[in-house]
Amino acid sequence: MDTTTQPRQKISKQVGLYDLFNCVGTGSFASVWRGQHRGTRRIVAIKQIVKAKLKGKLQENLEGEIAILQSIQHPNVMQLYEVQSTARHVYLILEFCPGGDLSLVIKARGPQPEDQARGYLAQLAEGLQHLRQRNLIHRDLKPQNLLLSANGVLKIGDFGFARYMQQQDMAETLCGTPLYMAPEILRFQRYDAKADLWSVGAILYELL
Repeated sequence: MDTTTQPRQKISKQVGLYDLFNCVGTGSFASVWRGQHRGTRRIVAIKQIVKAKLKGKLQENLEGEIAILQSIQHPNVMQLYEVQSTARHVYLILEFCPGGDLSLVIKARGPQPEDQARGYLAQLAEGLQHLRQRNLIHRDLKPQNLLLSANGVLKIGDFGFARYMQQQDMAETLCGTPLYMAPEILRFQRYDAKADLWSVGAILYELL
């Protein structure tokens, strides 16, 4: 369990049994807060999503992400502890990764030593193997979605574009981040789970 004995901090808001401290990231329809469970003292990341902006595909993606994360338990996949909802917001209570994401590591330290990059890649491969064993494809692998725990364990996060897909199936939805997309996706062609492997290669190139 991830707990802490940090000095008392200013509480910005409360959600259920969680105190929310500082906002650590914002997006077009969601923000991420660092929080703590008042009973267990576990530090968590709380993703606050504005319900009014959840329409059509965004609602579908969120529901899919929640269902997928609730079905997965693996050291290299970010854990979803629970989901809470109010009149205005949906809250995903997630594993907190104080090490930040790989894009921050690359920005701060530049190219990584080969043994370090190899370690990140091995952990990413373990997580992806677990996903494929459950017929899942992520579809948005990039350094920003690979987070690090306090002891350097890599966690795959952000499953908004992830989908269940059988080995023989093909997808055709254009989604992901262009710099990490496989060529067949950019060409509006059908693709399978190997599209994730192209993204892995792009991430490795950036690491080195």
